Amino acid sequence: MKKVYLFFFLTLFINTNIFSDDGYRLWLKYDKIKDKKILDSYTSQIKGWIVEGNSPTILVAKEELQKGLNGLLGKKIKELSQIKNNIIIAGVYSQSHYLKNINLSESLVEISNEGFVIKSIKIDSKNVIIITGKSDTGILYGIFHFLRLLQTNSNIKNINIVSSPKIKLRLLNHWDNLNRTVERGYAGFSIWDWHKLPDYISPQYKDYARANASIGINGTVLTNVNANAWVLTHQYLIKVAALANVFRPYGIKVYLTARFSAPIEIGNLKTADPLNEEVKQWWKNKVDEIYKLIPDFGGFLVKANSEGQPGPQNYGRTHVDGANMLAEALEPYGGVVMWRAFVYDSNIKEDRAKQSYNEFKPLDGKFRKNVLIQVKNGPIDFQPREPFHPLFGAMPDTPLMMEFQITQEYLGQGTHLVYLAPLFKECLDSDTYSKGPGSTVAKIIDGSLENHSISGIAGVSNIGTDRNWTGHLFGQANWYAFGRLAWDHNLSSDEIAEEWIRMTISNDNEIVSKIKSIMLKSREDCVNYMTPLGLHHIMGWNHHYGPAPWIKDKHRDDWTSVYYHRADTNGIGFDRTATGSNAVSQYFPEVAEIFSSVEKCPEEYLLWFHHLPWDYKMKSGKTLWEEICYHYYNGVEGVKETIKIWDSLKNKIDNEQYNHVKMLLNIQLKEAIWWRDACVLYFQTFSKRPIPDELEKPEKSLDYYMNLNFPYAPGI
Repeated sequence: MKKVYLFFFLTLFINTNIFSDDGYRLWLKYDKIKDKKILDSYTSQIKGWIVEGNSPTILVAKEELQKGLNGLLGKKIKELSQIKNNIIIAGVYSQSHYLKNINLSESLVEISNEGFVIKSIKIDSKNVIIITGKSDTGILYGIFHFLRLLQTNSNIKNINIVSSPKIKLRLLNHWDNLNRTVERGYAGFSIWDWHKLPDYISPQYKDYARANASIGINGTVLTNVNANAWVLTHQYLIKVAALANVFRPYGIKVYLTARFSAPIEIGNLKTADPLNEEVKQWWKNKVDEIYKLIPDFGGFLVKANSEGQPGPQNYGRTHVDGANMLAEALEPYGGVVMWRAFVYDSNIKEDRAKQSYNEFKPLDGKFRKNVLIQVKNGPIDFQPREPFHPLFGAMPDTPLMMEFQITQEYLGQGTHLVYLAPLFKECLDSDTYSKGPGSTVAKIIDGSLENHSISGIAGVSNIGTDRNWTGHLFGQANWYAFGRLAWDHNLSSDEIAEEWIRMTISNDNEIVSKIKSIMLKSREDCVNYMTPLGLHHIMGWNHHYGPAPWIKDKHRDDWTSVYYHRADTNGIGFDRTATGSNAVSQYFPEVAEIFSSVEKCPEEYLLWFHHLPWDYKMKSGKTLWEEICYHYYNGVEGVKETIKIWDSLKNKIDNEQYNHVKMLLNIQLKEAIWWRDACVLYFQTFSKRPIPDELEKPEKSLDYYMNLNFPYAPGI
């Protein structure tokens, strides 16, 4: 009887997926390469390794290389003390004992201080692969890139890679509060355990740093833009310093959000007027205190005079006065101010899409050299689709910093599979025509168009305490994509998706092809079932969860849905041409001409710029009403197709990964149908036209959808 029980236990144990992937390792899994031919090729080319130096950064680079090689090649790859055939040599070129007689001047002149060179060469008649650059951080980035090549089963014979980041400041913005809630966070609580810091250092902090360094992110803003002044007290600064100590070897600087009223709230001053001498001195003293604790502190991110946040305008001053006051305090230490351009005023009866431009355009060239203006990708607020922000190109004498949202506040939040690289690329590749054709948004934010000495890009984080970091497995792909595009905005959505799939899920070509097809269409599916043809901001009140195009009569017009879609019996859409708000005039003439013309305006932005009759004839030959209906229904069909493709992967990929995504896709389908039915029924009350006969009719009434309530939706 005991033998039977033992046999049953072993059978159960063997057939249980004990190696299931819970997502914690992200794209840094380093599992043994499955393809024997590729594995044999790598093991023949990598017999050992040498990493020169002993700085904290070099030590973590050495640790990463050893961990990666041992895992991927399935055996211990030895650290050597002398050159042998077929090994890896990594080290800073100017300090290298082994590379001193190798001429790499042509490659090195191409790279920045953070860049790297990976190259197959011969040293003393021995074949070696070198990873070198100008700094320890460059070596770390180079090692991560080399491991990426192995993870994706790339060819490393005769390798010759020269790479540098195109943007200098590549930051995550955490909208994390000191009580560990996360505004617009859908993956649990904040990973920063402020109560236990500085004495307890969670292992997750190091893994966070590893993940960010692997994709070239070099800064993190720890706190919410709706800032709490308490983080600037000594009690919290020593906690911030503890995190900075963990991140420093990985080339990551910490930044903090600065609440403009901090001199009053924690400094016992009676004012926060930026021109007041006591206030100036308070900030200088505070900055001195920060740099004594954190010598490489990056600087401040500021949200001021926006959505109720305090700022210089409270005292009759300008954004220039506020930003420059902080910049002056930071300048001796090399710190920067990232001043957000997301400002609008409900007392100004002006199209909200115009207000940021109106506020900041006249201030061009008046900021100190260590100030960047951080601009959202579009003029409203991280919508599923927006035209690029008109400020890009409009402030040539001021460095503009991109702000993308990685967390999916308006794109299904934590339950929808929406790959955001196409959204990011759509904006980055947009041509502003600010200096003629080819003046893309990407060239503006990387500083190359106007030759700015500093440049930056920020992504609002989607990270939380969920075991897989981002709640949804494919949320990891958006974190990854942001980092890769921050490093090189010329990469395509396709390339980045393939890298992530191969590192995270599988290197099987058929599986890669199927998952990539899902990812590349997912954003368009989402736009279709949420906000097609340029509709925008019709989400739920406050929490932004689910459809609510009927929202009206709130304390400010631009926090309602009806403000944006403007549906009536005559038609739908926001007229931003010369006959309406004239927001098109904020773009350069070549762009304005396209957006102003109903015939030339891309249909994906049509209702963003035009209010059109329900019977307006679309390029497809359908009426506008019919076209809206078909887009909503096509969005749902797109999710059904995704589920069908995902179902075909059962038993071909990790079981836990499969089941996790499968359950979330079922939620996404339900919510896509909810979006479709609620919006079509609501807009039908204005169009007075039937849903096309061939489309299935909604099962529930409009009243049902309008009466749904979500008082505890996450992320508020």
